[in-house]
Amino acid sequence: MLSKKVLPLLLIVIFGSIFWAFKGRTTSAEEPSLARQQRLLTGIGQILEARHYSPKAIDNAFSKQVFDKYLKSLDPDKNVFIQADINDLKKYDTTIDDEINGGPIQFFPAAGVAYKKRLDEAINDYTAVLARPFDFTTNESAQLDGDKLDYPANEAAKQELWRKRAKFLSLEKYSELLSYRDKNKNVDSIAHKTNAQFEAEARAKTLSTLNKIYTRIKLRLTEEEQFNSFVNTITDLMDPHTEYFPPVEKRGFDEEMSGHFFGIGAQLKEEDNVIKIATIIPGSPAWKSQKVQVNDIIMKVAQGPGEPVDISGFDVLDVVKLIRGNKGTEVRLTMKKADGTIQVLPLIRDEIVQDESFARSVIAKTGDKKIGYIYLPEFYADFENPNGARCSVDVAHEIEKLKAEHIDGLVLDLRNNGGGSLYEVVKMVGLFIKTGPVVQVRDRDAAPATLSDNEESILYDGPLTVMVNEMSASASEIFAAAIQDYKRGVIVGSTSTYGKGTVQKNLPLGRAVDLSTGETEFGALKLTFEKFYRINGNSTQLKGVTPDVVLPDQYDYIKFREKDQPSALQWDQIPKSTYTLWDAGFDWSAIQQKADARIEANPAFSAIKNNTNWLSNNVDKEYQLNIDKYKQDQTAIKDKVHQNDSVSKLAKPMDIQPVLADKDKFFNNPDKAKGERYQQWLKGVQSDIYINETLNIISDIADKSHTNTAKQ
Repeated sequence: MLSKKVLPLLLIVIFGSIFWAFKGRTTSAEEPSLARQQRLLTGIGQILEARHYSPKAIDNAFSKQVFDKYLKSLDPDKNVFIQADINDLKKYDTTIDDEINGGPIQFFPAAGVAYKKRLDEAINDYTAVLARPFDFTTNESAQLDGDKLDYPANEAAKQELWRKRAKFLSLEKYSELLSYRDKNKNVDSIAHKTNAQFEAEARAKTLSTLNKIYTRIKLRLTEEEQFNSFVNTITDLMDPHTEYFPPVEKRGFDEEMSGHFFGIGAQLKEEDNVIKIATIIPGSPAWKSQKVQVNDIIMKVAQGPGEPVDISGFDVLDVVKLIRGNKGTEVRLTMKKADGTIQVLPLIRDEIVQDESFARSVIAKTGDKKIGYIYLPEFYADFENPNGARCSVDVAHEIEKLKAEHIDGLVLDLRNNGGGSLYEVVKMVGLFIKTGPVVQVRDRDAAPATLSDNEESILYDGPLTVMVNEMSASASEIFAAAIQDYKRGVIVGSTSTYGKGTVQKNLPLGRAVDLSTGETEFGALKLTFEKFYRINGNSTQLKGVTPDVVLPDQYDYIKFREKDQPSALQWDQIPKSTYTLWDAGFDWSAIQQKADARIEANPAFSAIKNNTNWLSNNVDKEYQLNIDKYKQDQTAIKDKVHQNDSVSKLAKPMDIQPVLADKDKFFNNPDKAKGERYQQWLKGVQSDIYINETLNIISDIADKSHTNTAKQ
């Protein structure tokens, strides 16, 4: 997720030649959907070949990759299709490149027909299996990982797969019910239930869960959704971050980047298979109406006077997409009230600011020192609004609040920060250095360009640590790398960050349909067109940033980094920039050695390291379908996970409190629910073992350092 920028005239000309030329044929509303899809697919294929940083050849080999990947996206567990279906579709495995290059689209519609037919059969399969009791005393196991399975050879093999999957899902629920009975031996209605009754209840719960899942799959199995998935199979094979956004998805991306959206100001929740109002934001359209209440059930959503959409079976995200829209437009909710009455409530969408995703700060007292702590969940920027939120501005504001309380050091937490605006990274690094390069950027044709901080002023020149983990990606990695390369601060975290060293740009597709929002008829293509490099010349692609101090991390073994993505671009180097190291005024190696010794002696970190190694070696085993063996496996896994969760929280909370300027936001918030969430977040910070060790490190730095200025 990287910077959303205004497109230069050149790009408008390039992509106008592909899409604006369509205007002369028919309007989008009149044009058959397959013809629209053909034009969009061909246009995206041309863009990929012409502008992607490192495009793969769209040939027969690429076609085979699309074929395999798209079928996997439809049936990831390989319990819907049988091998005969794959054989029947095989005639398309070398023709998809022709479709991308302008030939008639045949593969994804044919795959959709086969999938819909088999989907109904799969529902019948698990329904039949769950109609009969399971024997959980037999010794058998199940491989449920689709990547390790072949497609079933025939109907009987598919039914056997469903038997084992349904049995495992029921075994999970059966084991939970037995444990619940053991804990409630004094409750007659529970204690007197037999194993056979619990087995039947477990099957009923499994059937309900699977019905819910497959009802949603069928609801989303529209031609449009299938096509969007097909296009994204193609873009994902170019690299994991090139992505097609249909108009609604594009709006969601913009909302995430900007920190605001246009809606009604109510948070939703799913409960008892319906969508309910969870909380209402004071001052929002829902709040002003005085007709929307917590726990109201949403039954239908209509766009103004349009036909209402029955949301039965929808998940929360799907409903949110329907309710959000453009400012000043009307959405009509059909609501079931607590008294059982049905009401249709028209509401006018207005701006809702998601300030809980913005930077926030607190102060930690450790020994005789006061350490500022800033949490930044993403590098957000609202480029559509001159007065919109910018993370560099917000972080600067938090630093000013902390400096007013005379802090001795600063911790910036970028854990789980997936990135955002490249421009904001440069501005933020500038808060901590005098001037100099921040990041190098190169497209596929040109020499690298250097983005630099040119502001002479330094907002904060004291001791600094930056926290990262395996989910710190993209812009977070640029920031951490720059701070590390300048030796401006100490980077603390897991063995490496995510490893996303590519830059994306959103390219609008088709005619503009709303000039105020930039919405276009076909949405947008998020295209990888550049790679960025550290000022030391190394790419962060694949390798990420290795912290100066490594903390054992319980998620370190899970394979979800960039290097685990088959289509990821490769690591490389370019010449380093010219830059001047920060004069820290202390021995860096001594700080690192002291931290490493403290971590090594910490029993909590030792336990996390040992448990994580054990989990890494045991996560890919087959599932046991015997109750005793299942319990044995689950007990071992749960013990390791519970130990990690337990030792990751301090027994005695740290002395960490909001800055004086933010006391009311935490403890006297007019939005009571939001205030409670802030307080819950504060409790998490106070008990976080990783923050605790980072505070130890920054305290060591504060003991050794002096007020710094860069060497000249």
